[in-house]
Amino acid sequence: MTTQTSINGSVPSHDRISNRQLWVGWIMTAIASLFLMVDGVMKLFKSDIVVRATSQLGYRESAILGIGGTLLICTLLYVVPRTSTLGVVLLTGYLGGAVASNVRAGMPIFNIMFPIIIASLAWGGLWFRDIRIRNILP
Repeated sequence: MTTQTSINGSVPSHDRISNRQLWVGWIMTAIASLFLMVDGVMKLFKSDIVVRATSQLGYRESAILGIGGTLLICTLLYVVPRTSTLGVVLLTGYLGGAVASNVRAGMPIFNIMFPIIIASLAWGGLWFRDIRIRNILP
């Protein structure tokens, strides 16, 4: 966590994150990350449900490993505090692609909204735990 110190050495209150906010941020991050990690691992193992869902979206089975690997790398970047901003931006692109794929395939509204919910959790978690994101997105 980075903070700015004033001339007298104190930290302005708007540049501090409370313990409660930090906990909320990590809980939101954990929920989003756990879902994404499980999804990525399931893609690497090519479970039947993943193969079926991927083909319903119009992708070949051969694309599943690359999609799963990409998801896992983006999620790992998001979980590591030093690279979390890059990770959340990459996850936003990944999840935006999931939304577009679901819309194109004519999937139900839940399938379309779920990646948006996960992206919101990821951004919310980062907003609560990283002062730099708070300064950018008030």
